[in-house]
Amino acid sequence: MPPVKPMLAKSVAKIPPGMHYEAKWDGFRAIVFRDGTDVELGSRTGKPLTRYFPELVVALKERVPKRCVLDGEIVIAREGRLDFDALTERIHPADSRVRMLAEKTPASFVAFDLLALADESLLDVPLGDRRALLARALAGVTAPVHLAPATTDIDVAQRWFEQYEGAGLDGVVAKPLGLRYLQDERAMFKIKHERTADVVVAGYRLHKSGPIVGSLLLGLHDEHGRLQHIGVSAAFSMKRRAELVEELEPLRMEDVSGHPWAAWAEEEAHESARLPGAPSRWSGKKDLSWVPLRPERVAEVAYDHMENGVRFRHTARFRRWRPDRTPESCTYAQLEEPVRYDLAEILGPPARPGGPAA
Repeated sequence: MPPVKPMLAKSVAKIPPGMHYEAKWDGFRAIVFRDGTDVELGSRTGKPLTRYFPELVVALKERVPKRCVLDGEIVIAREGRLDFDALTERIHPADSRVRMLAEKTPASFVAFDLLALADESLLDVPLGDRRALLARALAGVTAPVHLAPATTDIDVAQRWFEQYEGAGLDGVVAKPLGLRYLQDERAMFKIKHERTADVVVAGYRLHKSGPIVGSLLLGLHDEHGRLQHIGVSAAFSMKRRAELVEELEPLRMEDVSGHPWAAWAEEEAHESARLPGAPSRWSGKKDLSWVPLRPERVAEVAYDHMENGVRFRHTARFRRWRPDRTPESCTYAQLEEPVRYDLAEILGPPARPGGPAA
């Protein structure tokens, strides 16, 4: 019974040898609980996702064993690649909108672990045996439920790492074959793509603990020369956070007027530009105010990949200041685009709307 906390992964630089390998999906991690006609979708934090994906509830009832617990990822695909923006739109309080989006942008579930089957808990069963049971339980399963591709060949895993990014995937996950299912422990390994970009530091948010830097606000110039907000960098020691306040003090502006993001607090402004503090159901009542800086300082940051080509999908990692670069030279043109790869090559063609399961 829910809640079950998913097993987690820690980042490593290279794919380790001698393990079980899977693609790293860019979606919502979910634990599926099915008991007859009852289906529950639990999030990574334990909160229920069930009401947001009614089409998956129906599909899971039709396609997975009558009593089971599955670990996997909820994803949405558009034009042959994963679309995380479409996924976040599904978390909406209005049931009518949820059901409209369920038809317009239906989700899929990619299963990669089996935690219970019938009356048996499999948490203490080695991963290799759990995978064999999962493959048998989902043999012949049809879209929108999928069995995640897996291999023990590190050369195949390396090829996946290079190719699958073009379909919007995050990288590769490596799991020891003898691994028990360890809830909420970082017992697996994730290998993600990392690139660097030179970005403009145009402001910062204060840390929740006091008047030190919580996160740097980053920007790139678009083809029209406008500075667009593309994400944040936030992983600093407490000492470094205090140092950054002093380093950036000469650039601090008394108020936001005259700043490229001066309209950040106006909701309608976000329709035509990418600004910090965009209204979001995720932020709730969180304070999104920030300290404006004259956009004159350039930093090199590391990132894994872009979301829809316009912003960093995850928090960027600060590498160093770049006094040799001008802010005007920091444009989207420097970003590397992965070679496109059709998601159907990984999971097979999508189900036809209104047609038979295939």
